[in-house]
Amino acid sequence: MNPRVFDKLKTLADAAKFDVSCASSGTSRSNPQKGIGSAAGWGICHSFTEDGRCVSLLKIMLTNHCIYDCAYCLNRRSNDIPRATFAVSELVELTLEFYRRNYIEGLFLSSGIVRNADYTMERMVRVAKDLRLQHRYNGYIHLKSIPGASREWVAEAGLYADRLSCNIEMPSEQSLKIIAPDKDYQSVFRPMHYIQQGFLQGKEEKKKYRHAPRFAPAGQSTQMIIGATPDDDNRILHLAHSLYQRPAMKRVYYSGYIHLNTYDTRLPALPAPPLVRENRLYQADWLMRFYHFGVDEIVNEVHPNLELELDPKLSWALRNPQVFPVDIQTADYEMLLRVPGIGVKSAQLILTSRKYGRLTSENLRKIGVVMKRAKYFITCRELPAFTVQEARPEYVRRMLLSPKHKENKQLAIDFDHALLPLRSNV
Repeated sequence: MNPRVFDKLKTLADAAKFDVSCASSGTSRSNPQKGIGSAAGWGICHSFTEDGRCVSLLKIMLTNHCIYDCAYCLNRRSNDIPRATFAVSELVELTLEFYRRNYIEGLFLSSGIVRNADYTMERMVRVAKDLRLQHRYNGYIHLKSIPGASREWVAEAGLYADRLSCNIEMPSEQSLKIIAPDKDYQSVFRPMHYIQQGFLQGKEEKKKYRHAPRFAPAGQSTQMIIGATPDDDNRILHLAHSLYQRPAMKRVYYSGYIHLNTYDTRLPALPAPPLVRENRLYQADWLMRFYHFGVDEIVNEVHPNLELELDPKLSWALRNPQVFPVDIQTADYEMLLRVPGIGVKSAQLILTSRKYGRLTSENLRKIGVVMKRAKYFITCRELPAFTVQEARPEYVRRMLLSPKHKENKQLAIDFDHALLPLRSNV
């Protein structure tokens, strides 16, 4: 590889690592002398296809030069960092060489903004267009749409990319104006609207014309930075919920704020990224998308933030003990999904298995139910009548949060003895 291109690769792959719109290995483990494989390659990240396959992507920036001065960004114009820019031909050749060597199966391309949004978008589209038309490259391509880009360039990008995305960055426009004064919601939502229009139009044309070109068939995604502003989880999840109502929106990513620009007083001096909060937001996002939870059930004005100690489903269950216990033999699919410890697959297996007889606790374990949690919220023939109704939410919380040691076991035994008179009257 040309040393000049190699230096650009190191700089621009490192600059792209903070975009979480695809999964990354997150490790720098190198290959020992006689080992197999390596996790230290610059810019190699992972994403998942619709059928569940994990694919490797070259995650790279076209340039880390930028005319914007966003407070949270390492590539802001006021930072004194090494800068680099790929020529379109260099990035095309680099992608092809990585593909031929079986390093990657696709490309994830973002960029800083140089000159203006359309100039930058035009160069990114040229990369995808050259790969598709000149080199017949059919691998996965994800392009980051530039805020403020025109309809024409977004429309052309959708013809060559599998997925397009445009980052919202902040949960509210007020926060965005403080942290990124060069941006506003209009410049972000306009390209998102163009992507949605192109996606819907492409689907309609595909119904009429068999060989109609597909427009961004993998839809679009976006990203929010968490913890850089005082916005609560209620605002974040309501915004995510509204975005998921759009036909083309496939994923909202949540990125825990990393305190890079320590000199900027607009930013909180967090000692570490809020990774637990980020994880809870992903769990809540999953509940909205796959578990039939309404956003107001997860967060609301009374409970504006997710609990860090408990996952959102368990937190909801403890706030609503009147819903439980759930009878495993008769509960419908939606109700089974609300039981802590029961996931989508285990709920489907329960529905199928109970047709052939009554389920026992051992059956549930084999199915994949996490009985440590579920036992407080369900009833079946084998389980004692020791549910959240009898134990009270406070006790269940203590048992699930406390580590396994003798004091907890003794607490459970003492509580069991206290319930004996109640059970004898049942």
